[in-house]
Amino acid sequence: MQMKGAIQIIEWQDLDLKKFYSLGVFMTLTTRVTVYPASVIRTRLQVQKGKALYSGTFDAFFKIMRAEGVSGLYRGFMVNTLTLISGQAYITTYELVRNYVSRYSQSNTVKSVVAGGSASLVAQTITVPIDVVSQHMMMQGPHGEHMARFKARPRPMLNGSKRRITFGQSRDITVQIFAADGFRGFYRGYVASLLTYIPNSALWWPFYHCYAEQLSLLAPSGCPHLLLQAVAGPMAAATASTITNPMDVVRARVQVEGRTSVIETFKQLMAEEGARGLTKGLSARIIYSTPTSLLIVVGYETLKRLSLRADLVENRHW
Repeated sequence: MQMKGAIQIIEWQDLDLKKFYSLGVFMTLTTRVTVYPASVIRTRLQVQKGKALYSGTFDAFFKIMRAEGVSGLYRGFMVNTLTLISGQAYITTYELVRNYVSRYSQSNTVKSVVAGGSASLVAQTITVPIDVVSQHMMMQGPHGEHMARFKARPRPMLNGSKRRITFGQSRDITVQIFAADGFRGFYRGYVASLLTYIPNSALWWPFYHCYAEQLSLLAPSGCPHLLLQAVAGPMAAATASTITNPMDVVRARVQVEGRTSVIETFKQLMAEEGARGLTKGLSARIIYSTPTSLLIVVGYETLKRLSLRADLVENRHW
C-alpha cells in the first residue's frame, strides 16, 4: 500500500506512447533553446587556459554579449538540435530499462541507477559526434577565429603545401575534422563523455527520487507533487554536477583540443592549473544544469501526466 503523500511514479506501461513522443520532441527543443547559452559559456570556460579570456561565468556572459551579441550565445545551436534524436533515445532507454529491472528489483534506487546509466550510454553514442562539431562552433570568436588550439594533422593541398586547420560553418568543421582524423575524429572524447555522463545520469535519478520523497515527508498535506519534483530536480542536478565536474572539464578539453588520452589530458590540466582546474566551469555548469533540470522535471512529469493512458487518469492523484 502506498504511503499517504508519497510521490507516485508513472511507469512505462502507464503511458500512451503516441502522445508521449509527439509532445516529448516539443518539450526537449524548448528546453534546449532556454539553456543553450549556459552550455556555450561552460564550454569556453572549461577549454580556456587559466583565465586567459574570461574570469568567470558572468564575465564570460557580458564579454560574449558585447563582442558577439545574442548570436554568440547560440553558436552551434542548429547543429546541436540534432541531439533531439539522442534525447528521445535517452527517454526510451531509461523507461524500458527501468521497466525491465523492475522484474528483478523493486528498489527505486537500483532501477534509477541502472536505467540512468544505460540511457546515458545510448544517448552519448549518438550525441558525441554532434557535440564535437557544435563545441568547435561554440569556440568561434566574432570573426570566425577559433578560441582554442585544435591539434590535428594538416591535410596536404594539391600543390603540396600544408593547409592550416581553421573553422567556419558546420560543414567546414565536419569536413576538416574528417580530413584530419577520419571518422574517429567525431568520437574524440567518447570515453571521457561516458565517464562523465554515465555517472552523472546514474547519480541524478536516484538523488532526484530521494530528494522528492524527502520533500514529500516535509511538505504540508495537499502540496502538489509536481512542485516537490520541481524542487528536487535542481537539487539533484547540483549534486550530480558537483561530483562529476572534474571529468566534464577533461571531456571538454579532449573534444575541443583533439586530444586522444583522457589520462594525459588530466595530468596536463593538473600540472598547469592544479586541483582548481578541476572546478573550472562548475558554476556555469550548475547554472546550466539546475534550470535545465527544473524545466526537464516540470516538462517531463507534465508530459507523462498528459500521456497517461485514458483508463488510468481517474485513478491517479497528484
